[in-house]
Parts: sequence; structure tokens; C-alpha cells
Amino acid sequence: MKPKVMLLLGSASDFEVAKKAIDILETLQIPYDVKVASAHRTHAKVKKIVMKATEAGIEVFIGIAGLSAHLPGMIAANTHKPVVGVPVDVKLGGLDALYASAQMPFGAPVATVGIDRGENGAILAAQIIGIYDKDVRKRVSSMRNSFFEKIAVDERNLLETIKGDYYSPQLDIPDEELKNEDLSRESTSDEIEDLDIAIIAGSYSDIKVAKKATNFLDKMNVKYDISVISPIRYPKRFEEYLKKVRNAKLFIAITGLSAHVTGAIVAYTEKPVIGVPCAIRLDGMDALLSMVNMPPGVPVGTLGIDNSGNAAILAGEMLGIMNKDIEKDIRRFKGNIECSQ
Repeated sequence: MKPKVMLLLGSASDFEVAKKAIDILETLQIPYDVKVASAHRTHAKVKKIVMKATEAGIEVFIGIAGLSAHLPGMIAANTHKPVVGVPVDVKLGGLDALYASAQMPFGAPVATVGIDRGENGAILAAQIIGIYDKDVRKRVSSMRNSFFEKIAVDERNLLETIKGDYYSPQLDIPDEELKNEDLSRESTSDEIEDLDIAIIAGSYSDIKVAKKATNFLDKMNVKYDISVISPIRYPKRFEEYLKKVRNAKLFIAITGLSAHVTGAIVAYTEKPVIGVPCAIRLDGMDALLSMVNMPPGVPVGTLGIDNSGNAAILAGEMLGIMNKDIEKDIRRFKGNIECSQ
């Protein structure tokens, strides 16, 4: 059985977080391998593992590390495959590891998930593999559907404990009316066919950042659609647009402030969602933190503030798993960066 995902732990003490990822990969029936290597103490080992694993056909890397957490970045520096970063809370609430993972320089993107969210790291890896593997995509969709049943049970158990004199339940809506739309249904005529990426900016002030991504996507001949629409100001229009682009292989959301765009997209689709926080207020820290710290089951691969160029590179790495032309472009591009330094 050939592994598709490589988990690299910066320390054996990170295994508790890694175990969350392992449980998801087992559930989704995705073969994986696990190694322990420190970016600082055993840097040669990290480089060798990553390069050999890339040659052997690993499709996605997951780097799990705390403290300064340079491991995911070092992985990204030595492969053209997508890298998912899982920051671990060792000190400072894990913020040191989160920033080290997300704030990568241009050319070496790390799709960072929330602190200690090993399960979200694995789900994001599965979504990436699911771009081209229908069976994995169906299993991811089935897992998402199971969340509804769990929450419904939790709700019933909670409501049974409420004994207030003025508690007056009135709404009795059948579960079938509350479930999310079936994402596995057939396409309809109003949906865009043969679409690689749907790019959504939260406001027109984000367009300048979005253009950095589209410039690189144009060079890779990637087919994308771009729209500016807020799920807060125009919720109906937003949902209609998501239905129109539901055939996209992945999504890029570029937004500032409380960054609800990414959450609204990931709630709708089982496809990978790349998030780029924009510096509108608080130097973009509000957008970064609200974007990356998603609850279990709905990951957003978050990149550095205003770094939409890395979003294009990461999208190319994802699409390049099975598209040799895009893979060549990514390898050539990352090689040129190395040569110019």
C-alpha cells in the first residue's frame, strides 16, 4: 500500500496532535506515513525525508510542530507538493507556532490550520487528494454529513436538561429540512463547467491583493472565475454564486476584517479552501485569526497576510498533483526562486 500523505512531527511530544490526523486518515482510508524530525536539530534528515518522499509519490505533506515551528516551512522549501501546517500549543498559546507556519515568504506556501487542529490538517489533506480521487471525495462528503447527526443528538440531549419556567419551545422543523445541500448531486446547466479555481474577494478593497494571485494563475494557464461578494452584506447573492461555481476544484478566498468569506465557503463545499487574510484593520491579525482557527471538520488552509501570491503557488501545487503541465510550471517557478536568491 503506497502512502499518499506524509506526517512529519517536529518532536515525539507532538504525537497527541498527530493522533487526531491519523484517526481521520484511517477513517477516510488514506494511506500515510509518519516520521519525526526537527527542522533545527536534524535539518539534514528533514530535507532527505521530504525529497525522497516527493520522489516516491507522496501527494501531500503535513508538518506538525510547536514553538518556532519552522518544520512546515522547511518541508515547503524542499518539495513542489502541497504542505499543510498544524501549529502546536507548547508556549504562548501556540501563537508563535501559528505565525511561523502561516507567515511564510513568497514561493514557499504552507496551508496552515488552527492550533492543535490535527484533524483539520488531515481533512484538508484529504480534500486536496479528493480533487482527483472521487472515492476520497465521497468519503469526505460522507464524514461532513455525519456532523449533522452528531449535532442533532447533542442538541436533543442539551434541550432535555433545560428546566426553566419560561422555556417555551415552538419551532419543530424536520431534520430533512435542516440538512445541508447534497454536494454529490449532478451539475445543472447554470453552473460553470471545467473550472479549476473560484476566487472570491470579500470587498473591492481586496482586489489589489487578489490580482497578485490571478497574475500567477494566468501564467500557469489555470482556469478561474473571480467575484467580489460579501456573505454578510449579500448572503443570497453569495449563496447563488457558490452554486454557480460548485464545480470548481478548489476555492481561494481573499478577505479582511472578521474574514467571514472563508467560513461561508467552507460551510458550503467539501473542496479545499485557501484563505488569504487582508490587512484592513489591526494589521490583518483579526482576519488571520478568524480565518485559521476553524472548528473541527471545516478547515481553511490559511496563508500569510496579503500573500495571495502564495495562494496561487499553493493552488498550483494542489492542481499539479495530477496535472503534469501545472506541475512543471510550479517546479520551474520554485527552482527560479532558489536560483535568484
